[in-house]
Amino acid sequence: MEGSANLNVMIKAARMAGRSLVKDFREVENLQVSMKGAGDFVSKADIAAEKIIRDVLMEARPNYGWLAEESDEVAGKDPTRRWIVDPLDGTTNFLHGLPHWAISIALEHKGEVVAGVIYDAAKDEMFMAEKGEGAWLNQSRLRVSGRSRPIESLFATGLPFAGRADLPDTLQDLARILPGCAGVRRFGAVSLDLAYVAAGRFDGFWERRLNAWDIAAGMIIVREAGGFIAPLNPEGSILEDGEIIAANEVIFDKFSALVRGS
Repeated sequence: MEGSANLNVMIKAARMAGRSLVKDFREVENLQVSMKGAGDFVSKADIAAEKIIRDVLMEARPNYGWLAEESDEVAGKDPTRRWIVDPLDGTTNFLHGLPHWAISIALEHKGEVVAGVIYDAAKDEMFMAEKGEGAWLNQSRLRVSGRSRPIESLFATGLPFAGRADLPDTLQDLARILPGCAGVRRFGAVSLDLAYVAAGRFDGFWERRLNAWDIAAGMIIVREAGGFIAPLNPEGSILEDGEIIAANEVIFDKFSALVRGS
């Protein structure tokens, strides 16, 4: 795939940060870890990766805004564009030595995500998309699955931890969905859940209480792979509300009805 200058600098930033994270991942038992909140860890590796990404992106596009997990939001001189970054999605997996985590970088233009990169550095899988240019995994074109029956479909979600208030809603979701599907997975990295929907590995994904940096890149990758996405509340906003449903076109209506209980 020959991407734009913006996409190429996003890929460069992701690969550089990925090399740093892989090195730290090999020595995960030596990392200094601090607690940000219940079940929410941050490590030196996470902060270092964000600095690498920020340095690369802001050197290339110094006028763009910045929104990321580990630093304060910055309004750019160009108010129409901003980077949305999660330097380490799946931090808990990372700190437990589980090789399922990713770097997520998105570019937003006038309120719309127009490019996204999700890099699984442990497996060297680069998921990427630009508006109107399709979605790709390394050099292969991505397409969502074609399954049309929930009973044959594999879904993914997140499970509330550490006393989060959305546990009852999630348990009700599972009670509706589990009896009529091929399974539900909880892998612990939202960006990769969405990338896997785009790749046809999962047939659908839903979750609540997310942040913009968790889902921005995955949104455009799913769309460009032919998938549908929507907020849980049909009148809501995915990035503002942090709630999302994603699936292939054929199964989306049935799946979203199950998730919403409608």
